[in-house]
Amino acid sequence: MSLVTKGIGLAKKAKHRFQDQIRERTPVYLSPVRRIERVATEERICAMTFDDGPCRLPANPDHFRGKPLTLVLAETLERYGAKGTFDVVGDTSHNYPDKAGKHGSASWGGVAYDHYPDFKKDDQGGVVHCPELVKRLLAGGHEITSHTYSHILFGWKPLVYGRRKFLSGLDPVVQDLKKLHGAMEKGWGYPIRLSRPPHYVDGIKGGFSSYDAYALMGYQYMAASFDGAGWLPLASYEAEVEATWKPMEKILLEDPDYFRGQIIFQKDGYNMARRSPIADGLAKQLQLLTDHGYKVLTVSELMERSPFRDALPDSEVGAAARRLLGHGWCVAFQDNTLRPDTVLTRGSLAMLAFGCETVRQRIRLVRSGRAPFRDMAPRHPYAAAAVLADETGALRSENGRFRPDAPVTAPELRRFLETRLGRSCGDVPFPITHGQFFLLADRLLSSRQ
Repeated sequence: MSLVTKGIGLAKKAKHRFQDQIRERTPVYLSPVRRIERVATEERICAMTFDDGPCRLPANPDHFRGKPLTLVLAETLERYGAKGTFDVVGDTSHNYPDKAGKHGSASWGGVAYDHYPDFKKDDQGGVVHCPELVKRLLAGGHEITSHTYSHILFGWKPLVYGRRKFLSGLDPVVQDLKKLHGAMEKGWGYPIRLSRPPHYVDGIKGGFSSYDAYALMGYQYMAASFDGAGWLPLASYEAEVEATWKPMEKILLEDPDYFRGQIIFQKDGYNMARRSPIADGLAKQLQLLTDHGYKVLTVSELMERSPFRDALPDSEVGAAARRLLGHGWCVAFQDNTLRPDTVLTRGSLAMLAFGCETVRQRIRLVRSGRAPFRDMAPRHPYAAAAVLADETGALRSENGRFRPDAPVTAPELRRFLETRLGRSCGDVPFPITHGQFFLLADRLLSSRQ
């Protein structure tokens, strides 16, 4: 393994440790956009995602008689009765002027921008240039998701991509997403529902994030919980191929249920050494999963089987939350958990009921910089929902304060249910938890139908 590769690997590990520490200290809020990394299930089902394609160039080294890499992956999946989720780009040919980065480094495909499948070979990749591959993926029952049109960073990422250009704010990010969305709808009548930001960069200039962009698009955030490892260059191609399946083999021998509900990250393109180990490693991965009784589904199929990370779909609370989600309620936290034992607060109740209706109001509130209440900043995740709850009389503010962190009281809950659902409740334990509220609201909604 080269010093460059070791450096990249250490930087990735340091980044993940840093992100884990940030995540532990950062409060998690209810959100209409959920980060889908894995779901709770007792079935041996999982999903595989493939970033950066479609790719018309052959695998490298080419053991498949010149077939496009994307076609190799699709045919391999289909031999095992599996369906992939292909996280595609639109066209990177406009990402110039630029110069090629150092071979084997994170900037291998470009110093200022990414170029797929390679520098000055943009016309061999992306949905714009490879319509035949998009058609083939759809014919095979695979899923298409958005990795953005141009694969330009949403914001600055100093640790690895400090020299990279990035989009200048929320509007350019949404415009780029709409461009790919429109291309898929116009060309194939295909509605995109999931997206993954380039290099997982979430921060957007102006106080926004990828979650705001996805809320405007009606997308969910597609992440992953297991790294297929094909992106990292090693000492030899053989070592790279082994890295795609050997860790999976070890884990399955120790815990055959490990991959239940997981999303596996792969690449539909070349790694930093311009090789494609996934082309030869994918069959070995699929054979291991098949031998252990797994079915590989698309991410959307996985979510349909089980929407949430911490609740089984056939559990009482999970089923109630799923029905509320279908009614347009914002039931899950940003990390896709329900946290049913969490005490219901005034802020979370407002967000539960109004969060999916206030996406654009939140954008306007953040841009205005004006606090809606004395105790809520304009960037507070529940601010726009609290404004709507106050305006409708579902939850009243007092003396200019909303008290978002205060537990909901019995009189407040009764007034809320009467205002929002035209129903009241009987005896309910207080403080009431999220799980108890899901069961109550689901029962009242069902009785109304």
